[in-house]
Amino acid sequence: MIKVLIVDDQPLIRDGLATLLGLRPELTVVGTAGDGKEAFEKVKEHEPDIVLMDIRMPGTNGVEGAGLISKHTAETKVLMLTTFKDHELIFEALDEGASGYLLKDMSTDTIVQAIMTVHSGGIVLPPNITSQMLRELKKTREYETESFAEPPEELRELTEREIEVLRKLGLGLSNKEISGHLFITEGTVKNHVSNIISKLGIRDRTQAAIFAVRYGITTFD
Repeated sequence: MIKVLIVDDQPLIRDGLATLLGLRPELTVVGTAGDGKEAFEKVKEHEPDIVLMDIRMPGTNGVEGAGLISKHTAETKVLMLTTFKDHELIFEALDEGASGYLLKDMSTDTIVQAIMTVHSGGIVLPPNITSQMLRELKKTREYETESFAEPPEELRELTEREIEVLRKLGLGLSNKEISGHLFITEGTVKNHVSNIISKLGIRDRTQAAIFAVRYGITTFD
């Protein structure tokens, strides 16, 4: 059974999620918290598998909370709850170690599936929403006369196929989805992902996805 901690500054949302998720046989809600600092203390107390955390909260927000939790425990994963307008904060949270995000208006089934995905070692970056957010982020940076950061030299070590896989990671696609898009086996995708992580000197596939976003590698249809 997956142990979940729910973090939101609004009691109605916090308690509502606790009630809904507590009804699912695959989950057990071990506690709730009102901000990122309290979440960190509850993580030390309850050792949850997943923290489902709002990104905007007074006091210690979700980005700061994700950083605290990720820096002090490798066992607990953080999944952010957010809105479409929070795209800047979302990428900050991912950079702090969060394993993905969900919009607050998503269904309970979607939230449960996301929790299970993160618990099994995956990341949750809803492809359609992520691509829209990237467009908005790109527009914002262009408006501010800023471009995406200059890619590091390590990027040149990637093959064309690895670049293609990196683009798909930037949209949150799973190995299975990437294999379908690129017409290669899941095992081959896994090897490419391992090579990407090694060549870029990053921690995991979440950081690879952030890399793709930060350096404008993800392309749009």
